[in-house]
Amino acid sequence: MRLDAASPDTQQYPVEGLVPPYAQLRKQLASRDRSLRRKVVSLEEATALVKDGDTVGIGGSTMSRTPMGMIWALIRARKAHLSCVRSIVSSDGDLLFGSGICDRITTSWFSQGILWGVSKVMRHHVETGAAVYDEWSHMAIGMRFRAGAMGLPFMPIRSMLGSDVLRQRPEAVEMICPYTREKLLLVPGLNPDVALIHVQRCDEFGNAQIDGLPFMDIDLAMAANRVILTTERIVSNEQIRRAPDHTKIPFFAVDAVVELPYGCAPHECSGVYEPMMRHMEFYVAQVNANPLDGMRDYLETFVFGPASWTEFLERIGVDELVRASRAGRSIDDA
Repeated sequence: MRLDAASPDTQQYPVEGLVPPYAQLRKQLASRDRSLRRKVVSLEEATALVKDGDTVGIGGSTMSRTPMGMIWALIRARKAHLSCVRSIVSSDGDLLFGSGICDRITTSWFSQGILWGVSKVMRHHVETGAAVYDEWSHMAIGMRFRAGAMGLPFMPIRSMLGSDVLRQRPEAVEMICPYTREKLLLVPGLNPDVALIHVQRCDEFGNAQIDGLPFMDIDLAMAANRVILTTERIVSNEQIRRAPDHTKIPFFAVDAVVELPYGCAPHECSGVYEPMMRHMEFYVAQVNANPLDGMRDYLETFVFGPASWTEFLERIGVDELVRASRAGRSIDDA
C-alpha cells in the first residue's frame, strides 16, 4: 500500500481499528494503579491477569530470557484465543500453538532454536489452518513496539522495503517523506493487552534489572497495558538503588511480580544459566517425530503432569539444572 504525503485524501488506508486511538491509550494508562506498592503474587495469581482473547507480548528473544514459567502456567490454566507477539520465537511458540491456547503469533522468525531449524509444530498448525503466523522483519517488530511505547500509531522505517516480507503485510504502508521525498514504510504500533517479561532480579515494587541484552523488553513494558514480571529473585529496594543504572523497567510500568527461579527453563537466562540442551534435544526429537502426538505427550508429562513449577524442574532433572547453571556462571565470569 502506498501513501503520497502530498495527497493523503486520495489514498486508501489500512483497516480501521488496527491501532488503538491515542485517547483510548491515555485512558487505559490513567486508569492503572502506578503507585509504589508491593506487587508480589503467586504464579497462579499472575496467570489470572491474562484474559482469554488477550494480545500477549512476550519478552526476551529466541531462547534468551523467555518467560517459559508464565507460558507453562497459561497452558495449565487452559487460556483460549490468545494472540502472541514476540521479536523472535523459539520452542515457546511450539507450546503456544501445540497446546491450543494461542490462535495467532506475530513475530519475525519462528523456529525451535538456531540448532534445530524451522518448527514442524508451527508448520503443521499454519499449513492446516489451525493457527496464523504473521511474519514481519526483525526491525519492524522492534519499531512496532517502539511506536506503541511512545503512544504513536505508527513508526517510519526503511526495513522491509524491497523485501518479499512486505508482500505479506498489507498493514504496512509505503509513503513519500515530505522532507526528503524518499520512500519510507510505516508500520503500525503494537500495544499488547499484557506483557510477560522475565528478568534476573527486581524488588517487590517491580523495579527490574536486566543483565545482558535487553532485546525489546523496555519498549514492550512501556507499550503494554499490563506487565507481569517473573524474576530469578526478589531483592531489596536498597540493593536496586545501589546500581540504579541497571534498572531497565520501572515500578510504575509493572502490575505483578512473581519470584520464579529458573523461570526460563529449559531456555537460558543470561549470567544465571544456559539452555538445558539435553532436555531441548529430547523435546525436539519427540515433537519432530510427530508434531501432534509428540506435543501431546510432552504436555502431559511436563506441563499438566507436574503439580508445581518446582516439580516441572525436577522432571527436567537436577543434573541438567546444575550443568546449565555452571555454564551460565562461567560465561558471566568470563
